[in-house]
Amino acid sequence: MKVTYLGTTSSTGQCPTAYATDRGTYLIQGEIVTDPEALAELREHGNGIPDHETVVEVPAALMTYVREHQETTS
Repeated sequence: MKVTYLGTTSSTGQCPTAYATDRGTYLIQGEIVTDPEALAELREHGNGIPDHETVVEVPAALMTYVREHQETTS
């Protein structure tokens, strides 16, 4: 999988960060969600969260990089 850096909202060069892949997907680096109430709510929708998946929390501002990437590749 080829990974392309899109941007970060971190001033220290650590997470959160957005990446695009050559598979038409995005990788989002952020804090792992461990809050029991949040996870319970997430599990009530769709297929829940399978053991091979996780949920990360990122600032809304990070999604700007994903939108910009979509606009330039559409």
